[in-house]
Amino acid sequence: MTFLALDVGNTRLKWAQYDSPVPGAKLLAQGAVFLENIDKLSEEEWGGVQAPSRILGCIVAGDAIKRRVAEQMELWDVTPHWVVSSPQEAGVTNGYDHPARLGADRWVAMIGARHRLLASGLNKKPCVVVMVGTAVTVEAVDASGKFLGGFILPGHGIMLRALESGTAGLHVPTGEVRDFPTNTSDALTSGGTFAIAGAIHRMVENVTRHCGETPECIMTGGAGWKMAPSMSVKFELVDSLIFDGLLAIASSRFAA
Repeated sequence: MTFLALDVGNTRLKWAQYDSPVPGAKLLAQGAVFLENIDKLSEEEWGGVQAPSRILGCIVAGDAIKRRVAEQMELWDVTPHWVVSSPQEAGVTNGYDHPARLGADRWVAMIGARHRLLASGLNKKPCVVVMVGTAVTVEAVDASGKFLGGFILPGHGIMLRALESGTAGLHVPTGEVRDFPTNTSDALTSGGTFAIAGAIHRMVENVTRHCGETPECIMTGGAGWKMAPSMSVKFELVDSLIFDGLLAIASSRFAA
């Protein structure tokens, strides 16, 4: 039973095919395309992919993107399923005021992080889950698997565009991260990077105070590698966190 996992973000569609819908399944193929190139998937990247038995996806883009993705999957006679945040799934409890309003990517990433801790024997540890992409999210999950709450802040690109549009003369190239920036490019890049790092550090402190122990910190997202050198807390960078979450959800839904 092959399984296709989809992660459709604000910028790219990422996909991975596994030999079964369970955590730790063997990866058979994977790829990524920018959203403007979705309409070529069935002819190009998916043209030589074995027809999956199950499809489960996580999408934060709008309905128009979702329809375009569905059209590309018509080459297979398989109905795709999409994750919607719920009060509880795959061992994680949703503490959001309105659980269904939690972004699906945030929910899936937390489930992925929780199952990574379980697989590592760290099931009694709280966790901070960070996704660094177009936007940045910083989530808190306690040792029982309950989502306590999280931050949302703009990613690097949005921060820079906001400053450029709201401040005269700030049309400068991307700079470097410096402890003491001495030019505007470096000042902008450093400010955005340390703002994100500061939010992560604050959430780690919040969870430590609330749970009585230092949480594990897991980071993912297309821009995670940019943050890595500037982090002030210990963390693990996991590119496949959304896929880990989709595998865990698929296991509870399909594998029985």
